Amino acid sequence: MKKIVSAVSAVVIIALTAVIPSASEPYVSAQSAALLCAESGEFLLLRNADKKLSMASTTKIMTSLLALEAAEPEREITVTKEMVSVEGTSMGLQAGDSVSLRELVFGMLLQSGNDAANTVATVLGCGAEGFAEMMNRRAAEIGMANTNFVTASGLDDEEHYSTARDMALLAAECMKNPEFVSICSKKTARLTYGNPPYERTLTNHNRLLWSYPDAIGVKTGFTKKSGRCLVSAARRNGITLIAVTLNAPDDWSDHKAMLDYGFSVCKSSLLTCDLSQMKLKICGSDKGFVPVRLSEVKQGLENSECVLLMKPFEYAPVRVGDCVGKAVFVYNGRTVAEINIEAAEDASASVIQPQTHQPEKGFFTKLFEKIKEFFVQR
Repeated sequence: MKKIVSAVSAVVIIALTAVIPSASEPYVSAQSAALLCAESGEFLLLRNADKKLSMASTTKIMTSLLALEAAEPEREITVTKEMVSVEGTSMGLQAGDSVSLRELVFGMLLQSGNDAANTVATVLGCGAEGFAEMMNRRAAEIGMANTNFVTASGLDDEEHYSTARDMALLAAECMKNPEFVSICSKKTARLTYGNPPYERTLTNHNRLLWSYPDAIGVKTGFTKKSGRCLVSAARRNGITLIAVTLNAPDDWSDHKAMLDYGFSVCKSSLLTCDLSQMKLKICGSDKGFVPVRLSEVKQGLENSECVLLMKPFEYAPVRVGDCVGKAVFVYNGRTVAEINIEAAEDASASVIQPQTHQPEKGFFTKLFEKIKEFFVQR
């Protein structure tokens, strides 16, 4: 879209209440838990949420995000013995296999493959130490203030820890990446890798994808030290919730109860605003102004404010559907949605008739015409 200036700014209160404080928080079995509304940035539930604990294979959420952000997910990798020399769960890699970064992400988020995580660390970070530095830099950018990554897979280490609050922030960041969401929300995936490559099926360990209708991810984890760890996400009517439990004996039940609670207190409505009195000035057209409209209607958080950003004018021709601004919906200072403002009518360019221009006559032409005129008159 061309330059947008805040020629018009309007605030529209969509509804009265976003959170109902009277709802009772659910019981959770976890040592630490957090429930976050991704759009608003509000934590709806916190239980020992800043306690530093090991987080097992939910670590692979960060490893997968970095792999997808490497800007070359189709990059083919030849697996070495060093890459797959790691204990625990596996996506079945062997030395000599050919596999892409994207397939490694599938292997981590669905099968929780430690071999996949170790391969990513070797390729992107030149080893565990270098990759841990990458992980911690990205964690700092996200605001994960009480996290320290040491391993790419989540295998136990005394200095490898996070918190429920931090893991919720990480998952919310991942929900901004469409490819990450597409992968972690799949129940199964058919991939082709190996030496020679052959087709195989990976199955997601996240049982919520089968048992909770709105679930879209994210990742399971378990070690004897960490206990059962789970980061989940669910989306309903334009609202995305992130639930995290660390060391939870009954994590599946915990997450269903937390998500149900979140959707009961975090309400949504249609995000819209009245543009009936708004018109866009058109230059170079017989039609001086055209009405405008929202390009679509989305659902989002109640109590959102609508700020209209429109161009001060547009040059003709303008066609129905041309983008001429944005409606930005804001909740607690955070942008929760944007909807294009578009022209609702055509405005054709004015037709300018060209003026005929007679070239100025030269001296001899004028002299000849005067002589001709003299003889005609006689």
